[in-house]
Amino acid sequence: MLDQPSKAELLRAVIEFIREQAIPELSGQTAFHARVASNALDIVLREIELAPAADAAELKRLRALFGGDGDLDELNLELCRRIEGGAFTLDTPGLSDHLWAVAVSKLAIDQPNYSTYRRIVESHKGVA
Repeated sequence: MLDQPSKAELLRAVIEFIREQAIPELSGQTAFHARVASNALDIVLREIELAPAADAAELKRLRALFGGDGDLDELNLELCRRIEGGAFTLDTPGLSDHLWAVAVSKLAIDQPNYSTYRRIVESHKGVA
């Protein structure tokens, strides 16, 4: 078996190269675009690392909301239909908790340095 770097390891290496070696040698618009590129790669890295668990938790919550089975895409589509049609409201048991959890998990991937997200994480340390 060949030992290969994982996708996450490859991304970390590229991000490190851009930040540590390329950006210091660049200026102006090119440096700006290199920072944008490294930030985009950070998002991809967090997606690889965090999305599987977040998706599994989301699927579990959706199945509980619907009391049935289905895949993540199907259940999200059904959730949208029910919210749009008025069958689900914020008074629906479990819905607001589900929506909150989805928003927080998406922030963990997209904007983990967002100040409100940081406060949420800090206020829930040690809470299971």
